Amino acid sequence: MAYAQTTDLFGASLIAKLQGAVASYRAASARRAVYLRTYEELNALADADLEDIGIARSQIEEIARAEAAKLG
Repeated sequence: MAYAQTTDLFGASLIAKLQGAVASYRAASARRAVYLRTYEELNALADADLEDIGIARSQIEEIARAEAAKLG
């Protein structure tokens, strides 16, 4: 009995799309983790401590977003 192996372009494309989706999910999860960690750490500081490092409480969300964006 003979067997033939063919490369299915649709299947290869589907696998590539799934791998891309998984990579995107992992990147988004990493960015979200950085955002949450940064936000929570800064938010836990007292107003006096934030003032010492030159951050207004209203800037915390913006700073957390900027840190997460550094991951790409």
